[in-house]
Amino acid sequence: MGDALQALRAILGDPVDTDQLKQLLAKVNDDVAGAVNLYYDQKSAVPAAPSAPSASKRGASGVLDFDSKRPRGSTASTSTAAKPKAGGEPSGASPLAERMRPRSLDELLGQDEALGQVVAQAVREDRVPSLILWGPPGCGKTSFAHCVAFSTKSAFRALSAAKAGVQELREELARASGKKQLGGQRTILFVDEIHRWSKAQQDALLLDCEKGTITLIGATTENPSFSLNNAILSRCRLVVFGKLSAEALERVLDRAARADAALSGREVSAEARQLLASAADGDARVALNALELAANMTSGGIDADAVRAAVQKRALYDRNGDFHYDLISALHKSLRGGCADGALYYATRMLTAGEEPRYLTRRLIRFASEDVGLADPSALLQAVAADQATHAIGMPEAGVVIAQLVVYLALAPKSCAVYKAYEAARKVCIDEPHAAVPLHIRNAPTKMMRSLGYGEGYFYNPSGGYTRGCPQGYLPEELQGRKFFDAEDCEPGNRLRFCEEKTRSALEAAQAERRPGGFF
Repeated sequence: MGDALQALRAILGDPVDTDQLKQLLAKVNDDVAGAVNLYYDQKSAVPAAPSAPSASKRGASGVLDFDSKRPRGSTASTSTAAKPKAGGEPSGASPLAERMRPRSLDELLGQDEALGQVVAQAVREDRVPSLILWGPPGCGKTSFAHCVAFSTKSAFRALSAAKAGVQELREELARASGKKQLGGQRTILFVDEIHRWSKAQQDALLLDCEKGTITLIGATTENPSFSLNNAILSRCRLVVFGKLSAEALERVLDRAARADAALSGREVSAEARQLLASAADGDARVALNALELAANMTSGGIDADAVRAAVQKRALYDRNGDFHYDLISALHKSLRGGCADGALYYATRMLTAGEEPRYLTRRLIRFASEDVGLADPSALLQAVAADQATHAIGMPEAGVVIAQLVVYLALAPKSCAVYKAYEAARKVCIDEPHAAVPLHIRNAPTKMMRSLGYGEGYFYNPSGGYTRGCPQGYLPEELQGRKFFDAEDCEPGNRLRFCEEKTRSALEAAQAERRPGGFF
């Protein structure tokens, strides 16, 4: 035991006493690698409550279980198969979406373009680089990690950032370091929902990534530019997963119907598959869970009626996420481009998803000044009125009020002259020294101030018939000749002379040019 004890001491360090090292080696017949794994398994193990099911995918430690021994389509969630219930479905069954996780890239559907030839080839040749997987829920990020786990000869470990803290991470890094010292085996560490970790927790990965102790695969639904440290991003290749297409979802459903033991022999109609793919909105997990629910609700074939009863209307919308900002950006650009149909679609989509209606009206008030401006000064009045009406009556009645404002702003003539003038003046005020106000336009309420030249030579504009300008000018001497406002920065032919007649003509033109398939 002497050499094995010495090797184990070198890997685990001094904090572990000799008796514990001997016990570990005795349990694994002096296998140092087995003793290392046993040590960390014992540290991370948390006894389950008597009533807790053994099928839990994520333990209290936050370690994910990628069970490579489970047969395809098996519903048992542990290595020991559960006894079937009377209905044929095993007790303690894991969800269909979990049972159908792919084991090779050939089974990972819908992300060929995202992975590309380089990443796919790296997985097949077992030389996976550190990766950050970014995409919406249910698009295949964890399934990709599952494929890597089955394809690699490296040690594969997984953590859930929603549960695992620095202590669990340090244990995994120590385990990886031990494996590398012992036999040169590298470790791939998969961190699900990595955006949930703080900057300090993410920084704990840097040195081991740099030294090659671990190969990191992080999965996130949040924009990595905002949620991950630049130091992490610089060490990883970013892979952007997209929403699964309806065709890819139907293929996922077909495979589940063929391969899963609980669904064996159950025919899924074409209409049912289409409904499931449509309701899932690119999320394979939702599609499979809905399929399983529909199968449990009926015997025999699964038809469209069973699917309609099983699917739940989804509103994937995070008011602080990228999706939110993508939609409001699309709304602004549709308004700016004069597309009433596009603007109406994006505004309605946000409202039906649960967006705060006065968030929209506030943004539309800003748009009325920024992009319509003096081309149609009444646009600002319309926007403020819509905001007040929304506050007064609330949703859902206020939906049509917001829709009216959206269409009005889309069809209104546009001018960003005031917005650009304000931004130019603001830049000068921030970046340049504050210039003194010319004496001739300073206020001169006292005799002393008048004796100092305040107000001297001021040309009273009304007495000259409101002629523009004066001999001395109005800007400070340092800014003479500078222009902020450009009256030409409007739609051609509409130089600050817009009125209700112009808006009315725009509405008439839009009605005359209305194309099939639009909303307005």
